[in-house]
Amino acid sequence: MLKCFNGNDMAGTMRVAPAGAPCHYARVARMTTDARIGRRGFVVGSVAVLATAGCAAHPADLSFWAMSYQGDYAPFLMTEFTAATGLTVDVQSLPWTASHEKLLTAFAGDALPDVLMLPNGWVDEFAMIGAIRPLPSRAMLDGVFPGAVPDTRTPHAVPWSVAPRVQFFRRDLLAAAGWDAPARDWDGWRRMATALKRRRPDDYVFLFLLNWPDDLLTMFTQVGGRVLRERDTRGNFATPEGRFALAYYMSLFDDGFAPVVASTEVQDQFAAFAQGQFAIWNSGPTTLLDMRRRSAELPQDRWGTARIAGPGGPGAISTRDVSLCVSTRSRRPGDAWALLRHCTAPASEQRFAGLIGSLPAREAAWSGMPFPTDVIAPFAAQARAVADSPSIPEWEQIREQVTLYAERAIRGLLSVEETLVALDARADAILAKRRALVQAGKLT
Repeated sequence: MLKCFNGNDMAGTMRVAPAGAPCHYARVARMTTDARIGRRGFVVGSVAVLATAGCAAHPADLSFWAMSYQGDYAPFLMTEFTAATGLTVDVQSLPWTASHEKLLTAFAGDALPDVLMLPNGWVDEFAMIGAIRPLPSRAMLDGVFPGAVPDTRTPHAVPWSVAPRVQFFRRDLLAAAGWDAPARDWDGWRRMATALKRRRPDDYVFLFLLNWPDDLLTMFTQVGGRVLRERDTRGNFATPEGRFALAYYMSLFDDGFAPVVASTEVQDQFAAFAQGQFAIWNSGPTTLLDMRRRSAELPQDRWGTARIAGPGGPGAISTRDVSLCVSTRSRRPGDAWALLRHCTAPASEQRFAGLIGSLPAREAAWSGMPFPTDVIAPFAAQARAVADSPSIPEWEQIREQVTLYAERAIRGLLSVEETLVALDARADAILAKRRALVQAGKLT
């Protein structure tokens, strides 16, 4: 089994104060390990901002919190901001697995940072409880992908990056089976998979990780299903659409087209892809960076990208886009908005794309992307076709239940109907408090 590689090779220390600044303005971003799991299931580091050794401690002017890779690499964006404004920034990187609780705790203790990153699905919640400020101007949203703007009555966040998933595919393996590109619909996927499996019976066609529910949830979305109902207070899995999506998903495992594995069993997914253990890999933008860094293992001419197949062709899918907000706790809101504008400017988003493989939320920034145009085009097309996802805090818990019960179904422990009924029951239990508040008219 190959050792997991998280792509985060930043080490040592990095100054984020301008050259020539007094020593008490200097800040050091130091990588520390906290044995946490990042958004792609890997152990990654966190960023702690400390006073420079030998200098008296001096509080930074602004604080900034972000999750996972965005938090780990955000200090690279602060150098130019500090040089231009003279303002220093403390950056803290949060683990995805604990960030929601930490942010709510910080709000209760009046300890939120000046600027914070939120998944778009959390923005409505934090706006509702009064944790983040409304945007001072709607013009701050000019030029962003329309589907990336969080669904709130009053804008409270500026999109920072978009994360549509696409098919990464092995050109050479598909060509050998008579296919120039991946199929665009589910029937074609099955025909393509049959042709590939006939030539390479010991390998697989698709990689769908059992502990990552995005592929199944995408299928629910593509067949027109909505996983919650009654104002997002009850589960809605046991529907004709849900049965169709889950049955098709399970069939890809039952027919041997996809291995029954979790991410812990394919620790280096890129290496497995490069070795031809599977030919189709639905993944997000950060995989682009792995492709570029490890091109010696898999040259560019042997892989490509395409929109994810749907029942009748590619369609809208759910994404996990993120935005930046200014907290109501900020004592320097003017400076905080300046920092937010800097981080979401096209130049900053382009630089972040080169650092971590994220994709800019502003369409103007895509012209300078450090990736080939034909590779980027499917991401851009998918970023313009985004499906609505439940914008409620309980959604993360429900996603976990989808993961748990779908794995039981794949392993033959539950039927399609038993799985969907169980998911509705679990969703109803998780949403009980929300349902009571909605029914009492206390939650709109």
